[in-house]
Amino acid sequence: MLVTLCVAMSIWSAVSAAPSIDPAAAPAGHYVLDRRHASVTARVRHLGLSLYTMRFNHVEGEYDYDPARPLASKITVTIDAQSLDTGDDAVNKRFADVFLDAERNPKITFTSTTIQTTDAARGTVAGDLTLRGVTQPVLLDVTYDGTASGLIGGRRMGFSATTTIKRSRFGSTAWRAFVGDDVELLIEAEFARQ
Repeated sequence: MLVTLCVAMSIWSAVSAAPSIDPAAAPAGHYVLDRRHASVTARVRHLGLSLYTMRFNHVEGEYDYDPARPLASKITVTIDAQSLDTGDDAVNKRFADVFLDAERNPKITFTSTTIQTTDAARGTVAGDLTLRGVTQPVLLDVTYDGTASGLIGGRRMGFSATTTIKRSRFGSTAWRAFVGDDVELLIEAEFARQ
């Protein structure tokens, strides 16, 4: 019992320390998105009254990281368009097809092109977003939440990001009298070093 308590306390001590927000503290390697600790949500105006919020349940992402050249990282993300979750199972598939053309274009992809920093923990990631088979440049405002050890070992890096896109630029124009054109994307991502 005492041994178990000591092990639990040592694990807690290792992971309860504040993450380092120094990019040089993260080790080099290949990082893969931990889908259990990630979310991509979208918010769009409904009737001009509220921000209707949806979530994508299946997201994958990865990048290679070199602390000597952090801005050279190339990030790729793939979202299953059919995993759109509106909170109403009766309309999920319909909305995915109407707004995302998910039947014909089941994958939403993002590939970074450049990364810039504004300070140690903030910056922008520019890249190409492909939605409904249409590719457009987008700019993400990114916060580097830091690096830390995982609960059972390994290293992790965390990020938060936001951007706003116009769905009409991707050919999504359905129900424009009721649903806004601006779509705010909110991203929380934790990557694990492989």
